[in-house]
Amino acid sequence: MSEQPELPADVALMWGLGDVTKRGPKPSLSIGDITSAAIELADAEGLAAVSMARVAERLGNSTMALYRHVKSKDDLLTLMTDAALERPEPLPEDVDWRTGLTFWANGVLTAVRRHRWYAKLPISGPPAGPNNLAWFDSALGALKDTGLSEEGKVGVVMGLMTYVQGEIRLSLDLASGFVENPEAFTRYGATLARVVDPQQLPALAQVMAAGVFDEVTSFDEADEADFDFGLQLYLDGVAGFIDRTS
Repeated sequence: MSEQPELPADVALMWGLGDVTKRGPKPSLSIGDITSAAIELADAEGLAAVSMARVAERLGNSTMALYRHVKSKDDLLTLMTDAALERPEPLPEDVDWRTGLTFWANGVLTAVRRHRWYAKLPISGPPAGPNNLAWFDSALGALKDTGLSEEGKVGVVMGLMTYVQGEIRLSLDLASGFVENPEAFTRYGATLARVVDPQQLPALAQVMAAGVFDEVTSFDEADEADFDFGLQLYLDGVAGFIDRTS
């Protein structure tokens, strides 16, 4: 019987499957304490403020005490990536797949907006932590009655993850830009009117002639509408995929 491959270090860390001290007094710190303090610090001051020293200060401990549990800042960011999402709300009962995935996507949006620094974290691999896998499982569960193959379900969910994560990251970057320079957004139509030549950019000129960029709106309102519009377009494509393959 072949041995199972060793669990990757980052996965073992997120699942609490690293080396455990069996003897001696109970440690005054836990990985959960350290991760929670790091998340609180990032919420208060931004991701750039997170360091092992600052987290130790927040906990009233020495930096070396943290290193006994978490070996590096990279490991700490790995823990934050999973812990900040928390567990998903259960999908509503007796709803169709589209309602379920809409509920799921808006849940991800809400979870990330509670920790706006989350979108600055790099995505370096597929979901592997307990919370991220719980979200993955929830989305797959929404597709259980579609007749799709298991491979097809994974493809749909991975595509949805790509849309949701991309939209979140773009919208948070644009929100920061709006705070710094709101006129770049509120005067966008007027700015384009000065530079768009109908001969050179005919399709864009037609959009402008229709008044699409004339109305000044708050960025938050536009952001919500854009997220839902793109989400429904993606789900329209999923509906066509289900019809073709089921």
